[in-house]
Amino acid sequence: MKSRIFMYLFIFSVLLIIFQYVNSKSIIDEYEKDIKTFKSKISNFEDEQTLLNDKIFDLSNFSINGNEEAITYFEDLGINTDELILKLKDGLLEMNAHKGLDHPIIPYASMTESRIIIDQIRILNHKWILTSFTDGKHSGELFINYRVNDKGELAYKLTDYFLYPIN
Repeated sequence: MKSRIFMYLFIFSVLLIIFQYVNSKSIIDEYEKDIKTFKSKISNFEDEQTLLNDKIFDLSNFSINGNEEAITYFEDLGINTDELILKLKDGLLEMNAHKGLDHPIIPYASMTESRIIIDQIRILNHKWILTSFTDGKHSGELFINYRVNDKGELAYKLTDYFLYPIN
């Protein structure tokens, strides 16, 4: 009788060990699957971050904020570039308050009931500005030269422009 009890205990123990092994194996397999998924997501995130960093570098490459020579040019003249950038943008945006359909710097008249306005501005360096404009239906871009005189006054000069065709 004792030998049967030991045999049943032995079989029960073996079954318990097998159950724990199978259960542990499935848990470990699930963890490994989760780890692989997580590593894949991290890899994708790192790839996206690299692309975003490249895009940020590209965008700052043609911007006064990323152009050390342009900033130094204004600093040598004693001009605060942060204030100048705001003043340049405000000066162009104030032109949007023009009366009528003709804009002071945009060489096109509005072809809709709306006024034509400058809507985006990118200051490239210490001489050039790119802007986009629209009247709500038509749009285009301007290439503007600017200069700052000794008194800190701004002068804008339209250098080139184009209007996108309507499809």
